[in-house]
Amino acid sequence: MLIAGNWKMNTDASSCVELARGVVQESENAGVVRVTVCPPNVFLSTVGTVLNGTRVSLGAQNMHALGSGAYTGEVSGEMLHSLGCRFVILGHSERRQHFGETDAEVNRKVKKAIKVKLVPIVCVGENLDQRRAGREREVVASQVKYALEGFTLSSSNALIIAYEPVWAIGTGETASPVQAQDMHALIRKLVRQQFGEKIASGLHILYGGSMTPTNAKDLLSEKDVDGGLIGGASLNADVFGQIIQAAKDVEQGSRTASTT
Repeated sequence: MLIAGNWKMNTDASSCVELARGVVQESENAGVVRVTVCPPNVFLSTVGTVLNGTRVSLGAQNMHALGSGAYTGEVSGEMLHSLGCRFVILGHSERRQHFGETDAEVNRKVKKAIKVKLVPIVCVGENLDQRRAGREREVVASQVKYALEGFTLSSSNALIIAYEPVWAIGTGETASPVQAQDMHALIRKLVRQQFGEKIASGLHILYGGSMTPTNAKDLLSEKDVDGGLIGGASLNADVFGQIIQAAKDVEQGSRTASTT
């Protein structure tokens, strides 16, 4: 499993260090659970220094589709890679909603990330109106199709998909485990159709809709939920640590069940 923290536009020069140190401490006994944090770009180098030599990896929240050029304020994948980033979040609902990011733009970024050896965490998900209209599967299928169009994968570790029901982000609402599993299974089916069984079965599909210590174990216990993309709960190291522990408990339970 992978537990990823998206700090969004939070922390400052001192609190990012404190938070990163706390996450490192909380991750010391995470077992096979992988952990990454994605701080604001201005703190990537600072947080990267704290994470260096630990089991917590560094990720970024966004990147440009081109490697360089006259794009004031943008950050390229090459820059992120040079700072030691392993992951980059792409197509987050907030990027789509507030900055008009399109499926085509997400696709270009995904291709570039893979090319520069970053692992894209590709976000897909429906908003409240779309779910109320019964269009959630149609919307997610379209986003997955366009995000993954025009390239091949040699390994299931080269890409991650995060399902984020937009109606559950920052609202206190959460998709039920059954709802989450239904959408994750759909995503895996779509990946299987495009890349084959080997890639689909090994691909990590994260849940990204307000996962907390209270609901983490139930969500992570679902067959096709392979971790979480955590927003607000990742800003408190102790709370984030409880989610990591929930993932560890689920992993250990699965391993015990498979040997009995």
